[in-house]
Amino acid sequence: MTSIEGSGVFDHLSLGVANLDASVALYDAALAPLGLVRLWLTPRAAGYGPPGFTGEAPFALVVPRERCAGASRAFHLAFRAPDRASVQSFHQAALGAGALDDGPPGIRENYGPGYYAAFVVDFDGHRIEAVVHEG
Repeated sequence: MTSIEGSGVFDHLSLGVANLDASVALYDAALAPLGLVRLWLTPRAAGYGPPGFTGEAPFALVVPRERCAGASRAFHLAFRAPDRASVQSFHQAALGAGALDDGPPGIRENYGPGYYAAFVVDFDGHRIEAVVHEG
């Protein structure tokens, strides 16, 4: 179960991207350590979720049909990770695929004593996090 589904708040989430091929390569690499895979790919979009997931993909990348505003630095998307090693692998894989470092893996005491997370910025300026809540 993904955090979006488990939250009871969201059904699915889509991010607008300018270059689908580059973004797919980045998200394929970064989401794999979190147990998420690409479920489908079209010329305009890619959907991600747990292996074998059916229905509307919980997370998608979409090339907008119309020009739209760019990503806001206020936007922030956090993916749930199963453990510290997954957070570390997410961060390393994302950087290896071209994302920018926005905070290396570590405890974020200001969020809570067991909040272990890492942050990256994708090609479109979206701030993406992987987090595990310990304890």
